[in-house]
Amino acid sequence: MAPPQATYTEPASSDIPNGHPKSTQAPLEPGLSEDKSRGQAIRFPGPPTFDDKYKEREYQKGRLAAAFRIFGKYGFDEGVAGHITLRDPVEPDTFWVNPFGVAFSMIKASDLIQVNEEGKIISGGPTRLLNTAAFMIHSAIHQARPDVIAAAHSHSIHGRAFCALNKKLDTITQDSCAFHNDHALYEAFNGVVLAEKEGRNIAACLGQRKAALLVNHGLLTVGGTVEEAVFWFLSMEKCCQAQLMADAAGQTRKIDDEDAVFTYKTVGTPRAGWFSGKPTFDVIHKETRGEYLE
Repeated sequence: MAPPQATYTEPASSDIPNGHPKSTQAPLEPGLSEDKSRGQAIRFPGPPTFDDKYKEREYQKGRLAAAFRIFGKYGFDEGVAGHITLRDPVEPDTFWVNPFGVAFSMIKASDLIQVNEEGKIISGGPTRLLNTAAFMIHSAIHQARPDVIAAAHSHSIHGRAFCALNKKLDTITQDSCAFHNDHALYEAFNGVVLAEKEGRNIAACLGQRKAALLVNHGLLTVGGTVEEAVFWFLSMEKCCQAQLMADAAGQTRKIDDEDAVFTYKTVGTPRAGWFSGKPTFDVIHKETRGEYLE
């Protein structure tokens, strides 16, 4: 069953990260003012809201379990590497994460484990093993970014290939506009993240952005919902693949800054991330018959 719908208030342009400047013209539609273009824009639904935080917890744990099924489906698993976290709505200084060593494609809501800021497992399923790297990275991000509800990291093939190039994404496609001036490059690689300081450094590098390229490592994305964080990961992985292919074929044409900024306001907002991610969650629900909710 598809999740209930609710309204969602889009942040003001001034609230969009990294100071994307306001424009009075829609550069892709000459002569069309921004006010008029906004009036013609699609009105998206938004994620459900809850009066009961415990009901919200159960719903969100279901979405997190679905997220792991999606990562498993797309081959984002690499042995035991990779993790997605969810800030707990009841105890927001804790988060839910996958148990270490359980395959993404097998995870259910009842398998998830709840972890506090000290790295102690305080609740959850039968396999109570915590990936140290997951805690170091995600704990630092959740503490530094109160707006982040979910964070995703895995060793996807195109993401890690691109991260070996030690550079940011070029804005060469409409989809890559979602990351225009809104992703970071973390250039240090010190092996598996086992130190608290390394986690804090990654969080500091991420700043207020939606994503980071961890050099020689892989992609990291965050969002105000599980769906948003997962969609940014899916999209960034494909953007990495597209750029790897395009760069191998020849010289790419970059989208100019004004057009990229304008497009960002359509495809790069939190609402766009949630709405773009929702169909993938609907598909995984149908394909698994909701087994992940157990």
